Amino acid sequence: MAQKAENVGILAMELYFPSQYVDQVDLEKFDEVGTGKYTIGLGQSKMGFCSDREDINSVCLTALHRLIERNNINLHDIGRLEVGTETIIDKSKSVKTFLMTLFAKEGATDVEGIDSTNACYGGTAALFNAINWVESSSWDGRKAIVVAGDIGLYGKGPARPTGGAGAVAMLIGPDAPLIFDCGVRASYMTHAYDFYKPDLACEFPYVDGKLTITCYLNALDNCYNLFCKKMRNVDSNFKGLLSLDGMLFHTPYCKLVQKSLARVCFNDFLNASPNDRKQQFPGLSQFDNYKREETYFDRDVEKAFMTYSQSLFEEKTKPSLHIARNVGNMYTPSLYGGLVSYLISKSPDQLIGKNFALFSYGSGLASTMFSMKICKNMSAGSKLERLIKSLNNTVSMLDERQCVQATVFTDLMDVRAKNYQTAPYEPSGSIDVLFPGTYYLVRIDEQRRRRYERKL
Repeated sequence: MAQKAENVGILAMELYFPSQYVDQVDLEKFDEVGTGKYTIGLGQSKMGFCSDREDINSVCLTALHRLIERNNINLHDIGRLEVGTETIIDKSKSVKTFLMTLFAKEGATDVEGIDSTNACYGGTAALFNAINWVESSSWDGRKAIVVAGDIGLYGKGPARPTGGAGAVAMLIGPDAPLIFDCGVRASYMTHAYDFYKPDLACEFPYVDGKLTITCYLNALDNCYNLFCKKMRNVDSNFKGLLSLDGMLFHTPYCKLVQKSLARVCFNDFLNASPNDRKQQFPGLSQFDNYKREETYFDRDVEKAFMTYSQSLFEEKTKPSLHIARNVGNMYTPSLYGGLVSYLISKSPDQLIGKNFALFSYGSGLASTMFSMKICKNMSAGSKLERLIKSLNNTVSMLDERQCVQATVFTDLMDVRAKNYQTAPYEPSGSIDVLFPGTYYLVRIDEQRRRRYERKL
């Protein structure tokens, strides 16, 4: 029996994003929309995408192999492998079973865990499964790995620029440099048809744009207020956003995240006593009697609290948006791409002891707010130093990507859509443009079995 694990969290991380992207300025021109509609209105700069050479199995294999390779992980030391994704290409066979090909080569097959699916929340569900296992009586002393990956695609139209693709792999265990807080997760789960994928013959979702924003903000309200209540049970001096060094969000697009931080401030305003309101929120008394559920599209509330929260946004949230702005919405890895961005945005000594909250959202809907803190050991060769150094190396690959014209991007997306679920099938996408170490689809045979290779 293993001893009880303490300070459970993320020991190591790796992020994968595609080697090709389309510039949102070029996409604006191609789509013949107003200048700034995607770059300012959505807050997006570039969007990563995959040709038909990559699928959910390949992107997850790439992220996992990179984590194993760069951290010299002995696969016999891994007792659980969890996957979170909403990119479903098989109604029975899990992505996790494909990832086990890396383990089977080493004879490491005693590995629990399987896939979790609910829109963009699956990665968080997988992460919680891994944390819960390490903290449970079932834990055998080995570490866990969580892989979250997706290829986010939309048909031609206003939703297409909110796509993206990528995967994150996280090594979970005790005595971690990034430690999850216990007992303060706050969840909000309910039924909604805001975004869903009932057509199994197509990669594209059905989206109710206005409803999904309402659902996201309503989930945020519920999770944040319950999170604050639970935090105050632990620390009576907890003062919401002001007590946090960072606030990270699932990022469908960057402008929604800025509005979400303003929404958090609006909640703090409504929760404050009359005295505290006057001191902390000067000039906002006209909103004293406003109700949360009536303000999701209230322009006056949005504008006032975005102005009020601008400096808080710059300090606590904007540093987390670097990946999202330059890759797009990666779906399940989105929140954890935000974590990577936050970690590389500051010098190591600025990170020591910091605490922050994370809001995870998946349409349909499932949501949770939880928190973590950074350990205080930043000595040479420490786990935290190694983690941040590795992430800086990974993120630097953003500058090595190939920019593709919007016309070419559209043609590549048409090829994916036309051949989705075709078998037998041999992809036509270029292998040369892929990063070294990337897994790619070689062929789908007559029985729809997929074969992959890794670019050296």
